[in-house]
Amino acid sequence: MSGLEIAAILLAGMAAGTINAVVGSGTLITFPTLLAFGVPPVLANVSNTIGLVPGTVSGAIGYRAELAGQRTRLLRLGSASLVGGAAGAFLLLWLPSEAFDTIVPALVGLGVLLVVLGPAISRRVAARAAHEVPPEHGAPWVWPLVMLAGVYGGYFGAAQGVLLVAVLGIGVADTLQRHNATKNVLAAIVGAVAAVVFVVVADVDWAVAGLIAAGSIVGGQLGATVGRQLPAPVLRAVIVVVGVTALLVFLFSE
Repeated sequence: MSGLEIAAILLAGMAAGTINAVVGSGTLITFPTLLAFGVPPVLANVSNTIGLVPGTVSGAIGYRAELAGQRTRLLRLGSASLVGGAAGAFLLLWLPSEAFDTIVPALVGLGVLLVVLGPAISRRVAARAAHEVPPEHGAPWVWPLVMLAGVYGGYFGAAQGVLLVAVLGIGVADTLQRHNATKNVLAAIVGAVAAVVFVVVADVDWAVAGLIAAGSIVGGQLGATVGRQLPAPVLRAVIVVVGVTALLVFLFSE
């Protein structure tokens, strides 16, 4: 591996860690970078997933103040991410790469739409379900949708954060910053369980994974520092921009 490749992968990992902490979709930076340097797609995806886990954990730690009081919620939704992440990782290894070519853009597009419409819809959901579900636990459909987002995240992961923030914003009564903190923890769980599966049964380029990990740890702290300072409308706008970018990448890439 040349010095240029090392520097590029390290910087890509840092950028991905930053954007994952703020929004998600950091994979859209690291994955194409690895492909550009000739890493085979499945090996790139596996190594990238493993490398980004420390950065996601770093971002979650950066949001620790916003995680206060969310223990019950994190335990409940974390189980959904655990199941979904494992399922997605096995799907990546067992299914042909074309399997999600149609559903991935649809999921990203839906996530962007839900983020835009989230405030209005969440008010209606809260008013209708207030007598049925405690606000801190969320609507009944939140758990299965978080699990499905975990399946998607374990399989590829780009824009998983957009989907999670959309689901949390509509189905759980809380602030956007606290939802973003929850998203970081759930994404870390998905990445960690997928990484365990990949380490056990798949080939890993450990040099690539290590470079991405080193960069993403620094990026996670940078992203948390920036993201926690953004007003809710600005953060929502950033999420939409990243989500639309992800959608365009999926639609126009081969």
